[in-house]
Amino acid sequence: MTARLRPLLDREKIQAMVEALAQRIQQDYQGKSPLIVGTLKGSFIFLADLVRRLDLPLEVDFVQVQSYAGTESSGRCRVVLPLSTPVRGRDVLVVEDIVDTGATLNCLMEYLKRKRPASLRLCAIFDKPSRRKVPVQIDYRGFELPDEFVVGYGLDCDQRYRHLPDLWALEEE
Repeated sequence: MTARLRPLLDREKIQAMVEALAQRIQQDYQGKSPLIVGTLKGSFIFLADLVRRLDLPLEVDFVQVQSYAGTESSGRCRVVLPLSTPVRGRDVLVVEDIVDTGATLNCLMEYLKRKRPASLRLCAIFDKPSRRKVPVQIDYRGFELPDEFVVGYGLDCDQRYRHLPDLWALEEE
């Protein structure tokens, strides 16, 4: 079985959206020192592009949460890689690559709420609301995507395609 890539969003459109999101975040966090929390592995490219556009005294940390065993949701989630930075009393911005069913992200947000941040917001460059099973509040939303399997700009298929600067639909031939 072979796969074919079909272009969805080019790097220029993606970078223009990153800039627009950064401007909103910059405004909202003026005078604050936010903790930017990237979700591994997919968000690292978006997070790097985003924080380079922010002129804020920020800190970055990463977390990894898992709620899948293979391709199926286990119904339970666990923090595979916890934060190394204290959250209590901090303004926390979670940076996510894509919001799909919302299950894993909901688990992460609940995990962070228990750590008592001063504020907790979510920024996602891609959103697939048609796949949502658990409601998720996205404070800074990039592109709404159709229900297709997508790769590139941090998103992968079996750890492949993550490095591509554009977003592609992965279709089976």
